[in-house]
Amino acid sequence: MADKEKGKCRQLVGTVLSNKSDKTVTVRVDRYVIHPVYKKYMRRRAKYAAHDERNSCQVGDRVLLMESRPLSRRKRWRVSQIIEKAV
Repeated sequence: MADKEKGKCRQLVGTVLSNKSDKTVTVRVDRYVIHPVYKKYMRRRAKYAAHDERNSCQVGDRVLLMESRPLSRRKRWRVSQIIEKAV
């Protein structure tokens, strides 16, 4: 928690793809990068396993992820808050 107070934790915004596991959600994070030669914007995607303590996330929700200590073999992120609920 000391990292959280110092503001060193990375934060990402993504969309929940799956909530089938207990206390775990799979989140897709989209980002745009510029191609070094052609200067065209390209979409890059990454999937992260995130810890959802209350099992409150549904598929399609926009969530804010916060970096944390390793919680399992693949989980290094926590769901900090739900930004927007799915329709």
